[in-house]
Amino acid sequence: MSEKNTQTDGRVVDHGDDEIKLFDVLLVLLENKGKIAAATLLTALLAAGATALLPDKFQAEVLLLPPKQAQNTSALLMGQLSSLGGSVGGALGPNPNDMYIGMLQSRTIADALIRRFDLASDYRTKDASETRMELAKASTFINEKSGMITLQVLDKDKLQAAALANGYIEELQKLVQVFAVTEAAQRRQFYEKQLAGAKRQLSDAEVALKKVQQKTGLIQMNAQAEALIQGAAAVQAQVAAHEIRLTAMKTFATTLNPDYVRVQQELIGLRAQLSNMETGVNRGNGDLSISASKAPEDGLEYVRKLRDVKYYETIFDLMAKQFEIAKIDEAKESAFIQVLDPAIPPDNNAQPRRVRIVIIAALMAAFFSMCWAFASEALKSARRDIKKLDKMKLLKRSLLSKSMAE
Repeated sequence: MSEKNTQTDGRVVDHGDDEIKLFDVLLVLLENKGKIAAATLLTALLAAGATALLPDKFQAEVLLLPPKQAQNTSALLMGQLSSLGGSVGGALGPNPNDMYIGMLQSRTIADALIRRFDLASDYRTKDASETRMELAKASTFINEKSGMITLQVLDKDKLQAAALANGYIEELQKLVQVFAVTEAAQRRQFYEKQLAGAKRQLSDAEVALKKVQQKTGLIQMNAQAEALIQGAAAVQAQVAAHEIRLTAMKTFATTLNPDYVRVQQELIGLRAQLSNMETGVNRGNGDLSISASKAPEDGLEYVRKLRDVKYYETIFDLMAKQFEIAKIDEAKESAFIQVLDPAIPPDNNAQPRRVRIVIIAALMAAFFSMCWAFASEALKSARRDIKKLDKMKLLKRSLLSKSMAE
């Protein structure tokens, strides 16, 4: 093969070496094509045999649509009820998707599934911790950009894979029934406790009033005094409700939250109003009943007990309304998880991917076989060069010896 030279800007570019090198590469591949093909085929057959021994694993999948946090009904009635309406509505909670994925990954759900499907015998594990690890390896939870959650479960049995995937959702629904996950459920639990306390306090106040009535013989007061007591008790109840509201908001919001600041200002105004009523009635003695000069001495105790009843009636009414509103909001969120695609037994196995494994093994075998061929050829070439050099040295010595002899 003749070498080709190209003249470029006064420089000579030699293409001969590149062509010789490419020819040498092709020559090496042609000389070793049988070995390369045999190694590739043998590796592919071994990979196919190895993957045939691996058990099939099937993947079942569930697609979920978690609920979104919505504005609660109580927030719309705050101005009318002036109570704990939107205490938690303005607070920013965690991402619902992350929260539900965390619950799905909880030990509580894992143990429930292990007991329900007897996974310890299926996974052939020694203890509960190892069984949980195997279940975690077989389960995948994906938070999709679309706002949905994809749940995938691998198992040797296609029916078991689908049952496990659906079992996750069933156990999640049971868990949510126990814990107040949604904002409305949290408000409902809070007001349920407040309502129970207000009901108990109202009952005690009514019993105390009845005892005073039996003791003093007073049945009722005049309309003006009763209206004054009822109005003062209502204001005091509003103050108590705002204080409860601020306490609840500290759990969900900071003191810089606009709703928190507004409620705090409303509380200051109500306290000022309450102070004015006390000052106007009995010169700020702290008694919300009418002044002592306007009531008989034996009726003061009755007035105070009546005031307590009116106060706890107002508190009970406010808590009852908020409790009902929270129940309505919770009912709206009752379908908290919507299963768009329930799990069904898959048609094809997900693991092992035999064709892919065989192709990758064959390509790797072909690559390493070619590397071996080039390395072997380079070693042979080096040996030939050494032998040629040794012959040249012998020839040179022979010629030198002849010349010295002559």
